[in-house]
Amino acid sequence: MIENPRIQGEAHRVEINLRDINQLFNTIDPSPFHEKDLDHDAEEFIVSWTREFPLGEPVVLVIYMSEPPAGKDAEPMIEQSVQNYFAYRARLMRMEFRQLMKDGRQTLLIGGLFLLACLTASNVLIGRAPGTFLSAARESLTIAGWVAMWRPMQIFLYDWWPLRRRGRIYEKMSQMKVEVRKRA
Repeated sequence: MIENPRIQGEAHRVEINLRDINQLFNTIDPSPFHEKDLDHDAEEFIVSWTREFPLGEPVVLVIYMSEPPAGKDAEPMIEQSVQNYFAYRARLMRMEFRQLMKDGRQTLLIGGLFLLACLTASNVLIGRAPGTFLSAARESLTIAGWVAMWRPMQIFLYDWWPLRRRGRIYEKMSQMKVEVRKRA
């Protein structure tokens, strides 16, 4: 068993090496510095490492640079920018989750009505009359009705889990401390 070298109560660390701070942010984004998007590769790197740690334990982002930005406000501004970005991503995940649940309710209603129509048509139009063709038609209507329920079942049983998990990770990262250190 590999032991975690982390001291009890100490935060997990995600470490990243940069030439300059602009590598952390999307340079195409015209927003003010504290509202900039993170660079896609940097975001994926940070998120993938953060996912490795238990959700309830704190994480610190440690940025190593040959020349950290000058000024006493640089590190707090970088921390605020990172936290703002992940808070924004957490809000997007909550909105996406709400939209998925809305889609699930709509598809459940549509699928349920279609299933009801198929089962009703199977019983009323075809009934219990004998015959291979009628039996195949009855079974086809039943199967078609249940296939219509596939998407709502997928949403309510499986699709929401990854969104909630990623949203919780973004929430955690929106409170993550950031340290900027000089590379040795």
